[in-house]
Amino acid sequence: MFIQTEATPNPATQKFLPGRVVMENGTAEFRSADEAQASPLAARLFEIAGVTGVYFGYDFISVSKDNAEWQHLKPAILGSIMEHFMSGKPVMGDASVLSEDLDAGGEFFDEADESIVLTIKELLDTRVRPAVAQDGGDITFRGFKDGKVYLNMKGSCSGCPSSTATLKHGVQNLLRHFVPEVEEVVAA
Repeated sequence: MFIQTEATPNPATQKFLPGRVVMENGTAEFRSADEAQASPLAARLFEIAGVTGVYFGYDFISVSKDNAEWQHLKPAILGSIMEHFMSGKPVMGDASVLSEDLDAGGEFFDEADESIVLTIKELLDTRVRPAVAQDGGDITFRGFKDGKVYLNMKGSCSGCPSSTATLKHGVQNLLRHFVPEVEEVVAA
């Protein structure tokens, strides 16, 4: 098994590509060892000293670290990912809940704005999320109120120094161009 690694715009996060599907549907993010118990793979990664976050996308795993050096963490992370996939165990446990399922229940917007929200979601899904996934992260819709779009930053995007620029200059400009009702984009 060959696992590729890629740097992300967030220096505290690396993207790992195991060459196979990680999450068939949805995504999953873990910010603590307690949360990681929902996933055998995430739990294994959190056993590595220095790991502070794990995010699963369709075909990648983003791992965030504290002050530890990547040169020391990478071999352990690669070994854990390889051992997990070679064992045949599932990525997620039986009682797990996908983060998209959690986000969907927490959306907020006025019913009168439903067509605007559908357009925003379509733009996010077709133009923003694929680009952000290449950097090991995700941006999901949280809400729309008074001209403000609220988005969740996940994976390498969460805590990334350039995420504010991505939101303000990239996503905000795109949404304002196609949806005149959008005045501002903010991280939820």
